[in-house]
Amino acid sequence: MKYQDYYQILGVARDASKADIKKSYRKLARRYHPDVNQDASAEDKFKEVNEAYEVLKDAEKRKAYDRFGNDWKHGHEFNPGGFGGGFGGGSYSGGGFSGGDFSDFFESIFGGGTRQASPFRQAPQKGEDRHLKLDISLEEAFHGGPKTIQFGQQRAAGESLGSTALKKLRINIPRGVTAGQKIRLVKQGHPAPNGGDAGDLYLEMNIQPHRYFKLDDKDVILRLPITPWEAAQGTKLKVPTLDGQVELTIKSGTQSGQKMRLKGKGMPGRVVGDQFVEILIQTPPANNKKAVKFYQDMEAQFNFNPRSF
Repeated sequence: MKYQDYYQILGVARDASKADIKKSYRKLARRYHPDVNQDASAEDKFKEVNEAYEVLKDAEKRKAYDRFGNDWKHGHEFNPGGFGGGFGGGSYSGGGFSGGDFSDFFESIFGGGTRQASPFRQAPQKGEDRHLKLDISLEEAFHGGPKTIQFGQQRAAGESLGSTALKKLRINIPRGVTAGQKIRLVKQGHPAPNGGDAGDLYLEMNIQPHRYFKLDDKDVILRLPITPWEAAQGTKLKVPTLDGQVELTIKSGTQSGQKMRLKGKGMPGRVVGDQFVEILIQTPPANNKKAVKFYQDMEAQFNFNPRSF
């Protein structure tokens, strides 16, 4: 089997203290946690880091690992000649075994326990992972925070009252979550059929359309209607953002279709987006004689043709 250097995985020296090992683990766990790191290889790296820490944080396990390497964990791969001496007539000359009690060796490494199980017994199978889409508002994606959800869930083997039940969970939506991003909830997936751990639940964020705002990756776009006289003369207006209203200066001569940038007013996160305000000049209707006369006078007063072609 491939040798895994737990010290190298955690980035510590072989004589590192327990505090240094814990400090390095916390740093790497945050870096590779699947809820934070969306890279395809992050989950495998996260598992490696956890496996290494589970061994090196425990003095007995670490001692066994330093002595036997990967073989400390995989008892079913040991063989009579695996340690250069074998278990022979019930003892091991190198220390650590007596009376051929192979299970005692594993019990001392794995921390023992009240159950006297054979090291060759297969662990209960984990339940299947579950994938669901979660509809959230743009405001929920922007601010993040707690949210209660409920969905149909298969009952565990042996339970009655039908094959499904309604499950309710209180989750925490990360601030600035993006469409398509997945949140992993450990052991909240399908139950295992044989008493093992439940699978994981993956919630894929689906941000619903907004009445005023439109998302473009991390940027937010707002179409702002203004009047012809506001565009011509310039003005100051209160415009909405996902973080509250701000004052926007409309310069004189602003044209329809122009975009104004509000830096840092888009979606939050490691990369902060901006809000772009797109100007949309709306003309009042000429639906009465007075309005028609006004437009006729304006036409006569201005020598203006916007069509240069």
